[in-house]
Amino acid sequence: MTPLAEVEQLVKRFPLTRGVVLRRKLGDVAAVDGVTLSVQEGESLGIVGETGSGKSTLARILLNLLEPTSGTVRWRGEDVTHARGAQLAALRRARQLVFQDPSGSLNPRKTVGAALADPFAIHGLLPERAARARRVAELLEQVGLDASLANRYPHELSGGMRQRVGIARAIALGPELLVADEPVSALDVSIQAQILTLLRDLQRDLGLTLVLISHDLAVVHYMCKRVAVMHDGRLVEVAPVEELYRAPRAAYTRELLAAVPRIPGPAPGAAPQSSSSST
Repeated sequence: MTPLAEVEQLVKRFPLTRGVVLRRKLGDVAAVDGVTLSVQEGESLGIVGETGSGKSTLARILLNLLEPTSGTVRWRGEDVTHARGAQLAALRRARQLVFQDPSGSLNPRKTVGAALADPFAIHGLLPERAARARRVAELLEQVGLDASLANRYPHELSGGMRQRVGIARAIALGPELLVADEPVSALDVSIQAQILTLLRDLQRDLGLTLVLISHDLAVVHYMCKRVAVMHDGRLVEVAPVEELYRAPRAAYTRELLAAVPRIPGPAPGAAPQSSSSST
C-alpha cells in the first residue's frame, strides 16, 4: 500500500554562525540526518525525542514548511519535495499543523471568527459572508466551544480554549493529515487530557491521519499506535507502541522509557498523567 506521506533519506542542515552583524559562518549542524519514514493513511504515528532531536524539523519538512538540504518528500507516492504554486496550495489544504503555543499561533488583533475564516479567504472558498459565518460556528462547536466566542479576541480566552481554536482552524479545510507539534506542552496539566481526547475524537470522527510530535512518552502511548524515536537528528527506532514499550531495541529508547515513572503508561482509554510540568 502506498503511504499517505513519506520522507526518504532526508537531511536538513542549518548554518552555524558567529556575530550579530557579520554573521560569519562556522559550519553546519544536521537537525535531520538521513531519516526515512512513512505515514500510512488513517494511522496515528508518534514522533518522540528530547528537545533538539530533530522531530519538529522533520514534521515541518513533511508539511513542506521547510526545504530539505537533500532527500525526498512524497505525498500519495508523488514527489512533492519542491512543490510550488497550485500544487503547494493543494498540499496546504490536505495537510495542517496544530502549533505548540496557542497564544503565539493566533493573531491578537483578529477575533476568533476572523482567524477561523482566514483559511477560506486564502483558498477562495465560501465567498458568501453568511456561509462563512455558519462554517465558523460549526467549527467552534466541533471543538467544544460556544459559537458566541467568534466575537472574542484570543487574549479573552484561556490557554485551553485558544488551543481548541487552533485545532478548529487546522481542521477547517478538511485536511487528510493533521500534524500536532507538542499540542499540550504549553497547557496546564488539568487541561492537557481534554485536548488530547479532543484530538483522538476528531481523528476518529473525521477519518484523519495523525502525526503527534512529543517528548512525553505517556502522551504518545495514549494517542498513537506506532512510534518513531529520534535522537540527534537520526531515527533510532520505529515500532508499534505496545511493542516499543514492552521490548525497546535501541539503547536510547530504553533510556527514555526508564525516565518515565509510569510504564507501560496509562490503561487503554485512560488519559495520561503527563510527565512534564506546564504552566
